[in-house]
Amino acid sequence: MPASLPADTKLGPVSLTISDLDRSLAFYQDHIGLRLHRRDGDTAHLGVGGPDLLRLTQVPGARRVRGTTGLYHFAILLSSRAALAATLQHLAETRTPLQGLSDHLVSEAIYLADPDGNGIEIYSDRPRGTWRYDGGMLRMTTEPLDVDNLMLELGERDVPWTGLPAGTTIGHIHLQVADITAAEHYYHDVLGFEIVTRYGHSASFLSAGGYHHHIGVNTWAGVGAPPPPAGSVGLRYATVLLPSAEALDQAVERVQRAGGPVEEHDAGIIVRDPSANALLLTPAE
Repeated sequence: MPASLPADTKLGPVSLTISDLDRSLAFYQDHIGLRLHRRDGDTAHLGVGGPDLLRLTQVPGARRVRGTTGLYHFAILLSSRAALAATLQHLAETRTPLQGLSDHLVSEAIYLADPDGNGIEIYSDRPRGTWRYDGGMLRMTTEPLDVDNLMLELGERDVPWTGLPAGTTIGHIHLQVADITAAEHYYHDVLGFEIVTRYGHSASFLSAGGYHHHIGVNTWAGVGAPPPPAGSVGLRYATVLLPSAEALDQAVERVQRAGGPVEEHDAGIIVRDPSANALLLTPAE
C-alpha cells in the first residue's frame, strides 16, 4: 500500500523566473495585492506579512516557451468569500485583464496571468461539508462564476483596498506534465499524495488530508511535451511544507528508492517529477 503524506501537509512559497523584476513587482503589488517582504539582488520575496508566498527571480532575456511542461498556474487561497469579492472589485477598478471566472463547486476562482504569462488563480473555498463525491471521486467542474452573487458579499460597504488579507496562503499548484500515468505514479505512489479526482484522461488532482487538491497535473500542453529550456520564464520550484523533519526524511527516502533525483537546498530537498517540474520539500517552521 502506498505511503500517504501527513494530513497537515501544506504548500509554501512558489518560486518563479520572470524577465523584469521591477515590472513584476509593480504588478504583484498594485494589481494582486501582495507586499514586498524584501529584495535580494535579482530576487524579491512577497507575501502578506509572515511567511513568503511568492519569490521572483529576474533572468534578463527570459521568455515563455509554449508547448512545454512546467507551470499551468499557481493558486492563491483567500480566507473568505468576501476577500475574493473585494479582490475581484480591485482587479476591475485597476482594469487588470482576466482570463476567466469559474465556479468549481468546491471553490470559486479568478484566473489571470502576470506580465510574463505565468498563470495565476485567486480563489476561495466553499465549506468542506458542502463538497460531494461520485464513486469515491470528488465532484469538481468548471461553471461560470455567479459574479452578481459574489459581489453581494461586499454589501453596502465602501472599504478601501489594502491588499490581500492576513491568512492568505498558497492553496495549490497546477502543473503541465508529459504523461498523466507517470505523473500520478510519482505524486501518489512515490510522494504520497492521494488522488482526489480526474478530468478524463488528461488531468488529475491530488492532495493530502482530503483537500480538493494541492497538486494538479495536466497534459494540455501536449502528451510528451518537453521541459522548457533552462532560463525560461516559469516555475523554478513549488514548496511542499511537511509537518516534521521525519516526514521529510520519509518522503525523500521514497523518492530515492524510486530512483528520482534529489538535490540539496538551503531550506530542504529539491525533487523533480518525471517531467522535470521541481518541488522543494521542507519541514514547516
